Amino acid sequence: MLQRKKLLYCITAMLLSLPQALHAQTVRIILNDWASQHVISHIYSQLLSKVNIDSKFVPLPTDGQWYYLKYNYVDVQVEVWQGTMEDKLAQLIASNDLQEAGSYPIETREDWWYPSYVELLCPKLPDWQALNDCAHLFSKGDDPRGVYYTGPWEKNDHARVRALGLNYRIESLPDDAALVTILKQAYKLNQPVLLFNWTPNWVDVQYQGQFVDFPAYAPECETKPEWGMNKQFLHDCGNPATGWIKKVAAKEFPKALPCAFSILENMTFNSSDLAQFALQVNQQSQSSEQVSIDWLQHNPTRWQHWLTSPSCDNRR
Repeated sequence: MLQRKKLLYCITAMLLSLPQALHAQTVRIILNDWASQHVISHIYSQLLSKVNIDSKFVPLPTDGQWYYLKYNYVDVQVEVWQGTMEDKLAQLIASNDLQEAGSYPIETREDWWYPSYVELLCPKLPDWQALNDCAHLFSKGDDPRGVYYTGPWEKNDHARVRALGLNYRIESLPDDAALVTILKQAYKLNQPVLLFNWTPNWVDVQYQGQFVDFPAYAPECETKPEWGMNKQFLHDCGNPATGWIKKVAAKEFPKALPCAFSILENMTFNSSDLAQFALQVNQQSQSSEQVSIDWLQHNPTRWQHWLTSPSCDNRR
């Protein structure tokens, strides 16, 4: 009887530990809410499958993902933009709670943007000091303030409005698809619109427009109120005009799955790739998964060597 109890205990312990062991071999990939991030996440997932590593997607907003990464509830974020996410990323790197996995060879910009035809009505643009003179062009309803449309991403727009004394209110939309709808409606009617945009993006190809030139970014703008034109408040500047995009992972991920981390480090894309991914999803109504499958089928010479790390040899 005692031997049977011991055997039963061992089997129970093994069964209880089995889900954790299996879960440890499943790469948990964050899905944010814009097209290129989805496509790259799917490409990464399919690359993992080629070396027999399982993966699953975990949809998270950008401002909520850091907690999950810090406490190892997720493993990988494939597209971290400087303009929207640098603050939280820097904090976690400084506290040794996150692992960088390299940068893409891309220069980015994320900021307030308007269609080129708006300059006919507000010719002093793109100088940010023209915004208040032209606030009525961007107003909506009875509110005399201009409207700036943005998404659910981490931005300091409210702080910038206060620091620069802008007569604007911020209207947050749920995702990039909602921003696209606003943009298309404005272009169709030739109406002024001011919204969050980024490059590389499909908008680069489809529409003519311009970023607002705010005071040039410096790190001190976010940490020292005495820096810049407003000596009381932070964020009296624009976003970086030549930003980066990085890949990151939970701190323990490289040790737990070195092959998967190596693939993440090796994986790289350029500006044209990201713009094309966004175009196919947002404008051509293709699914992120199908775009990723097509890209892998047409670009084997680009990705095959991403899988050649020695840490992946025993997984084939």
